[in-house]
Amino acid sequence: MAFLTLICNDFCLSSPLDGELLEGDSGQGLRTWIKQVLNQDLTFQHIKIIYPTAPPRPYTPLEGSISNVWFDRYKISNDCPEHLESINGMCQVLTDLIDDEVKSGIKKNRILVGGFSMGGCMAMHLAYRNHQDVAGVFALSSFLNKTSAVYQALQKSDGVLPELFQCHGTADELVLHCWGEETNTMLKSLGVSTQFHSFPGLCHELSKAELEKLKSWVLTKLPGEMERHNE
Repeated sequence: MAFLTLICNDFCLSSPLDGELLEGDSGQGLRTWIKQVLNQDLTFQHIKIIYPTAPPRPYTPLEGSISNVWFDRYKISNDCPEHLESINGMCQVLTDLIDDEVKSGIKKNRILVGGFSMGGCMAMHLAYRNHQDVAGVFALSSFLNKTSAVYQALQKSDGVLPELFQCHGTADELVLHCWGEETNTMLKSLGVSTQFHSFPGLCHELSKAELEKLKSWVLTKLPGEMERHNE
């Protein structure tokens, strides 16, 4: 039986080849970037991976230029309101994607959601506000705003919450390391079991060490049939 990991792509990626900012990248672009970092595809024998692409929309931090982003931001900062209208719209789109997989026979507690930067933020909104019964959430170089709707939703929750796996580079100048730490601290205070891994000198990009840690975590959350029978 196939299992699902949903990986949301981000609006910008630091290319491991030339360091340039790639605006409005696609799910396929993220898959290619991961392959460049790992020198191989990210694959699991028993896990299906989906790389969805965000739709094009005007993006305020890029002066309204059209970009493939999951939602709009008033600015790239943790100290401003969230653009909830666009976030909620994408939560519904991604919910439809999850529902399709559930209808195909995949159990909700065998689904992970996560992504890089804005993709990680989108995944936290998706899971902690709409799908608290997924297996886990991962967020790489991501953050939530100080007054995030995610925090408000968790204040009203009394059930078991999916674990959060976070990684963040200490040299990230786009999404500050302290923003990721603050997000982790807030979620932990609201009952989320969390892991937070810092990567010294890493900018707003992926690293091989980070992806290897993620792979190990994925396998603890979605073990294969043999590992499950041995538990």
